[in-house]
Amino acid sequence: MKRIPLRSDLRALSGYHSPQVDVPVRLNTNEAPYAPPVAWLEEVAAVARDLDWNRYPDRVAAELRKGIAALHGVSADQVLVANGSNEVLQSVLLAYSGVGRNVTMFSPTYQMHAQIARVVGATVVEGVRNADFTLDPREIERVVTESQPAVSFICSPNNPTGTVEPRENIEVMLAVAPGVVVVDEAYAQFSPWSALELVNDDTPLVVTRTFSKTWSMAAARLGYLIGPRWLVADMEAVLLPYHLDAFKQRAGLLALKFVGEMESRVRDIVAGRDVITAAFDRLPVTWWPSGANFVLFRPESMSGRAVWQGLLDRGVLVRDCSSWAGLGDCLRVTVGTVEENETFVTALKEVLA
Repeated sequence: MKRIPLRSDLRALSGYHSPQVDVPVRLNTNEAPYAPPVAWLEEVAAVARDLDWNRYPDRVAAELRKGIAALHGVSADQVLVANGSNEVLQSVLLAYSGVGRNVTMFSPTYQMHAQIARVVGATVVEGVRNADFTLDPREIERVVTESQPAVSFICSPNNPTGTVEPRENIEVMLAVAPGVVVVDEAYAQFSPWSALELVNDDTPLVVTRTFSKTWSMAAARLGYLIGPRWLVADMEAVLLPYHLDAFKQRAGLLALKFVGEMESRVRDIVAGRDVITAAFDRLPVTWWPSGANFVLFRPESMSGRAVWQGLLDRGVLVRDCSSWAGLGDCLRVTVGTVEENETFVTALKEVLA
């Protein structure tokens, strides 16, 4: 058998994976803890029956883009939809970065930003967050001015720290960045503000979103960006024909009928986040304020790995972030249902005892 070697610049990269362990309480991947509304499931089942499966989908996903645009008060030609927000990020990087171009981000942050940038051949330049995971505007100016990036990333709320980026930091980046600025808002519905208010045709800013978290549609892999019309039009150069299937387009459009249910679930998850952080206040852990559906914490009396294993032994899986730069001994817990949150807190108390 003749084996063809992987591209040499990819050999050092490892895929972005979360352990898939069969446990009663899985709180490691920031998924929505609730299933979609029953009415949505029924309508999606009808779509599956009635869809013209022998026909290609609408290549530009016009109806879905119109629906998303109406939700955010923008025009449909400011919206791009794709297979999860990761494909959205990949499309931006394919269009504007690549070999010989720099991409900046500020660590610790979402690892796929660097992963995809390197896959498309770009050079990754990483700035550093403060000890409390906030971002100093002077660090933004330094890194962006020195590297002159084709694409710059800010994740808000930041994964895995939960940090909400202030508007002033986005404005600083826009003032100094020579290329496209991407604000990754996968968890925006849990946050007190959104960079969407800064999007216009004169500013090279895009905001990316996902249906995975608050819309309970992680299995569907549906994401989108909102940005300048010219940038959305540019994306045609890198998207594959018929890249978004017809079933997914219809499912996403139907989800937009249930905004009230989504907002109610967001409130429940924020309340659950408050329950978890209140419990942290009574335990020997350090935790950081979060504007997302997860909380980053560090045990004070045990190693993060030992606590992770102790929780797993009690049927609770959280994310072990201790190997990531700047996150020694840190764990990240996704906010679950009321029962899951209680189980997590009880298990953590037992482990730390």
